[in-house]
Amino acid sequence: MIVGSERGDIGTQDLGVRESRATRTQRTIAHRIGCVGIGLHGGRKVALTLVPAAPDTGVMFVRTDLPGQPLIPAVADRVGDTTMCTALVGPDDAKVATVEHLMAALALAEIDNVTVELDGPEVPIMDGSAAPFLFLLECAGVREQDRPLRRIEVIKPVVVEAAGKMARLDPAPFTSFAASIEFDHPAVGAQSLAVPFEPKRLARVLGPARTFGFAADIEQLRAMGLARGGSLDNAVVVGPEGALNPGGLRFPDEFVRHKLLDAIGDTFLAGAPILGRWTGHRAGHALHVKLVRALLADRTAWRYVEDAEEADEVEPDRPSRPIAVAAIA
Repeated sequence: MIVGSERGDIGTQDLGVRESRATRTQRTIAHRIGCVGIGLHGGRKVALTLVPAAPDTGVMFVRTDLPGQPLIPAVADRVGDTTMCTALVGPDDAKVATVEHLMAALALAEIDNVTVELDGPEVPIMDGSAAPFLFLLECAGVREQDRPLRRIEVIKPVVVEAAGKMARLDPAPFTSFAASIEFDHPAVGAQSLAVPFEPKRLARVLGPARTFGFAADIEQLRAMGLARGGSLDNAVVVGPEGALNPGGLRFPDEFVRHKLLDAIGDTFLAGAPILGRWTGHRAGHALHVKLVRALLADRTAWRYVEDAEEADEVEPDRPSRPIAVAAIA
């Protein structure tokens, strides 16, 4: 549970005592399903199709518009850019940008194996949150697979820091996420939120939280080739007096909720669900990815556990998904 109201009326919320985590097998979607939308940064119309995948596939992107239809696994060592989004790079520099909201939706829907077909270089932004992707996944349904789920259990603390920002993972008997943010704007200011990883609940309380930006930065972002598809339909735009969007915010603390959503999506780039406590202060995509890389690069910091009646340690050389093991960039 989240201590405090579900609408986020309390500025700081903390974890309560939780029971041990549930166990399950691997899962994919039951049916093929798709959508069409605009890329947030490129402004290009893109069609996305989700396709069921075999056990141990993980999340795999396919650029159907490029020669040879290159495959790009959704793992941290394929991240090539973290400027205002998380972008993967595959063979021949094939790129898939803005993957974080879809990755968060897959994590919250507990979908382990899926192929994502795209006819462009960016996942469509939809309404700026994970909610449209969660709806797609609900419509597609779930297929349980006859293969145990493996998790990456954190067994010693891992910390990354940069310019007053921090992200860390600590051992814990269940997965949780806690974030704090600080912005020099009265409409945002300092916010913090801590939640246990309860997927169905988080789909409701984090899933609809939208990406956000500041009206004063829009001209500069577009000059950099970013936010060309951005609008009040797919992002919270903060002006001098607050959100410019009709209807305002979906939650009083929508900003920190979206930061947690981003953290969940970026952390899913580990290649398997992580069992441990995630904490971030002023962290963004770059630090999220750096933390995943730091964890997996230190083989003494984690081990595989396999979901069963009890989580037994399993051999370390048989991953259930493509695992992102790389030196820290």
